Amino acid sequence: MLITGGSRGIGAACATQAAGAGYDICFSYVSNPGAADLVKARCESLGATAVAVKADVSVEADVINLFDVCTSELRTPAVFVNNAGVLGQQGQLADFTAERLAWVVNVNVTGALLCMREAARRMSTDRGGAGGSIINVSSKASTLGSPFEYVDYAATKGAVDSATIGLAKELGAAGVRVNCVRPGPIHTDIHASGGEPDRIARVSKGIPMGRGGEPEEVANMILWLAGTEASYVSGALIDVAGGR
Repeated sequence: MLITGGSRGIGAACATQAAGAGYDICFSYVSNPGAADLVKARCESLGATAVAVKADVSVEADVINLFDVCTSELRTPAVFVNNAGVLGQQGQLADFTAERLAWVVNVNVTGALLCMREAARRMSTDRGGAGGSIINVSSKASTLGSPFEYVDYAATKGAVDSATIGLAKELGAAGVRVNCVRPGPIHTDIHASGGEPDRIARVSKGIPMGRGGEPEEVANMILWLAGTEASYVSGALIDVAGGR
């Protein structure tokens, strides 16, 4: 299994749960090698071979190198989890700079598409691959719009939703299932990067289940989509959002 953004949050939970389920793991990180080392060690303690690769998914050369390292150190991934993403400071779209918008779009859209492209090139049976599963990590924000907080982020996740549907149709006959998980408010440090570490406490009253989710609860769905129990599931957008 290859996971982008695997050193923290949902990506880290996915890596460790997949390692426990028998997968070998390759994952990317951007700027925190210490966190990456901890995830790698946890995966190895569960019996997996684990490889951590520094990569910025918005840089084409980094994406290609990530897939190349995965293939050389392990093998072509049978499962690709397209998880890396960024979030800017809370605010209104009218106040966002062009630089901020470019950064969010470059990582969350261009980066996600580059990763999907490389996975399709390497996994598709009509291109010599063995097939497999691509799981994109979007957000429930794609349907809610995140007004007064992260309209740009929500828009990029809408793009991921659309790409999931299109790529699932392109790869359906080539042995690759493509699905999308859309988490709601999850207890990770992404909220701190947006400027409100305790955001979930504020928004919980609008969640029917009355609480935020845990990264492991999202990872559970990702692992299900990766496995044979989901063998006829493709093009699906699955909310893991407490009913939100």
